[in-house]
Amino acid sequence: MKITVCGAAGRMGQAIISIAKTNQDIKIIGALECNKSTAIGTGEPPISSIDNLEKFLTETDAIIDFTNPQSALKNLETAKKYNVPIVIGTTGFSEEQKLKIHNNISKSIPIVLSPNMSIGVNILFKLIEITAKKAKEYDIEIVELHHNKKKDSPSGTAVKLAEIAAFSLGKNIKDVGIYGRHCSDCVRKKDEIGIFAIRAGDIVGDHTIYFVGQGERIELTHRAHSRDTFAIGAIRAAKWLLGKKAGLYDMSDVLNLNKI
Repeated sequence: MKITVCGAAGRMGQAIISIAKTNQDIKIIGALECNKSTAIGTGEPPISSIDNLEKFLTETDAIIDFTNPQSALKNLETAKKYNVPIVIGTTGFSEEQKLKIHNNISKSIPIVLSPNMSIGVNILFKLIEITAKKAKEYDIEIVELHHNKKKDSPSGTAVKLAEIAAFSLGKNIKDVGIYGRHCSDCVRKKDEIGIFAIRAGDIVGDHTIYFVGQGERIELTHRAHSRDTFAIGAIRAAKWLLGKKAGLYDMSDVLNLNKI
C-alpha cells in the first residue's frame, strides 16, 4: 500500500514514517511539509513542499494528515480532486470547518477523522459512553496533560470525551462544558462537565475522566507512552479505508466498536 504523509516533519509525521518502515505492506511515497519548512530535502523519502501534493496522488492509495486545520482542509480538497481516501489526525477544527468536511468533502471520498488514533483511547471513548449512561447522577470532570509545545487546548481527545459524556446524558457540551474555573464563586453547577488542560515538559498525552458520586469515584485513564501508538492506529485506519464508500468515518468504525 502506498501512503503519502502530510506533516511529515512533525512529531506524528516522523512516527508514521518510522512505523511504516517496519511494515512490509506499507510504502511511504510522499512526505510533505509546509513550503517554508527547513526539513524540506531531508529524510527518507526526502521531504518536499506541500505544494507538490498533487504530484504524488496519481500513485497514492491513501493520505495521512497530521498538520493544522487550514492545511488539512486544503489537503482534503486535493484528495477529493484525485479521489484519494484520507486519514485526518489533525485537531482543532472549527464547527464551520467540521461541517464542510461532513457535508461536502465526505460525500465524494472516504475519510477517517479522529482526534486520537490510538486503539486504547477509542476503547476509552466507548467506556465513557457506557459509564455516563449508568452513572447519570455522578459529577463528570476531565483532565488532560500534554507536552508544552501543543497548540490547541483543550486537546481534541478531551473535547471528544466531553462530547461523548454529554451526549450519553442527553445534553450538548456547548451548554454544559466548563473550560477551567477562575472566579470568586465557582461552586459547581449540577450539570457541568469540567475540562482542564495541563501543558508541561514532554508528556505525550494523558487523559482522565472522573465520575464522582457520594462516597465513591470512578477514574478512567489513558496514558500514551509513545507517539508510535497513534502512528500504528493511523496506518491501520489507512489500510481499512481501501475499498470503502465515500463517507465520514472515525476510529470506532475502524475498530468495529459500534457493535459493542
